[in-house]
Amino acid sequence: MNKENAAYNVGEEDDEFNEEEEEEIIEDEEEEEEGKEFKTELTEKFIKLFDELVDCNEDEQKQKIEEMNEMVNEMNEEEFESVFSEELFNKIDEMIEEKKLTLDNAILMLRHTGYYNVLKSIWIHSFEESSLCERFEKMIVDIEKKKEGKNEKLLVDLCECFTMILEYMIPENLLVICLRCLLKAASNKEENEEARKEVEMALLALRRISEYTDMSEEMYLNEIKEIIQHHQEHHNLTHLAYQSAWEFLTNIYENNKNLEELIVNKLHFVREAIKELEELKERVDWKRKKEDSTKETEEKILLEEWFQVLSSYFYSSKLWNEEIVWLIGSIVKLCRVAKDACRGIYRKCIYSFDNAARSESVKVEDFLKSGAINTVFEELYQPTLKDEITKSCLAFIYEISRRLEGKTDDEKEKVKRKEMNRKVFEKMEEEGCEDIITSFHKILLNIKNDPYYDRLSRDSSDYFVHL
Repeated sequence: MNKENAAYNVGEEDDEFNEEEEEEIIEDEEEEEEGKEFKTELTEKFIKLFDELVDCNEDEQKQKIEEMNEMVNEMNEEEFESVFSEELFNKIDEMIEEKKLTLDNAILMLRHTGYYNVLKSIWIHSFEESSLCERFEKMIVDIEKKKEGKNEKLLVDLCECFTMILEYMIPENLLVICLRCLLKAASNKEENEEARKEVEMALLALRRISEYTDMSEEMYLNEIKEIIQHHQEHHNLTHLAYQSAWEFLTNIYENNKNLEELIVNKLHFVREAIKELEELKERVDWKRKKEDSTKETEEKILLEEWFQVLSSYFYSSKLWNEEIVWLIGSIVKLCRVAKDACRGIYRKCIYSFDNAARSESVKVEDFLKSGAINTVFEELYQPTLKDEITKSCLAFIYEISRRLEGKTDDEKEKVKRKEMNRKVFEKMEEEGCEDIITSFHKILLNIKNDPYYDRLSRDSSDYFVHL
């Protein structure tokens, strides 16, 4: 799914609601801060180690870079973006040119930078303008042109660094080279830890490519299909690698019926998503206190990222299958366990219900059978409510109501909808949600300048299912 579809990913946009006055204050503060160098103890320590690289031999450089990579793992987004500036990338290029930094050690740093960049869904805005970007582009093309003695390992490393750090679309000539190279690396079936890590990196790079680049099926389909099927038979991929393979595929199948048929009925996406959500849910230590660690566990990051994959799937999918109710049910179970333990995952669960409600691949009865409607009503009944979650709950109810009230000439469908109307309405009465929704009327009237929430009705009566 390309950037233009990002608005569909509810919860990936700004979570907090701001009035016009608050927005003006924020803009003023941003203008005041513009041009100031952002520094923390962590960023200063990182830059200090980086500056020391010029006085080190190759082994000492490697040791310092490994230490720097550990620092990257501890950085927040603002720290990360402040460190990896155009100036830093130009400096790396200069050091490579003057042989003050070996290419291997530069790649060691940049591969980890790219890994963190994709895992945290950060966009580095400075790499494209740097001389290092030009160097990597030229090296990739030059290596690919070689008829003999081609350094395939170096080519893979360069393609991974380039695609995982790049923000914008890859030029067509480089796209063909990088896709071929990365798909080949991701197809490695060797059973050892080093190979698994290399496959993971290649798939992570492919995942980043799919976030912003259009490509034809001929460029990737056979290889990615084989990678997924091989894992389903032999379980050779890490959770991150397998998720990345699915994200690559679901990002780019919009309006493609043949590809949708493959994803849903042959590669069994829904079944595999259920399995991954359940396994990751069991691996998370939900009792772990937030203050016990300054960074999220990998399992939580993977769980949150799965909602991006599901968002892409719901956005494009039109094929219903009987397993979809179990997928919604898995999200319901995850929602319940994360409610008090991890608000971020809980929020994404609620958003995913709204995403699914707008998808042709999910039926209204799936939400009733799975318990999703109950879960949304329970959230609305809380004494303390978060605006962004509340709005998503209301949007979900609105979508359910809209779909049940839609016109149809099919008499059987009319009867079916009437019965479903009755069940949903009874559930709303049972949970006391009529009064709750009415009380949110003022909140709905105050929503301004928000393109996503424009579709929310200002009339609270629209949120009731009319028999």
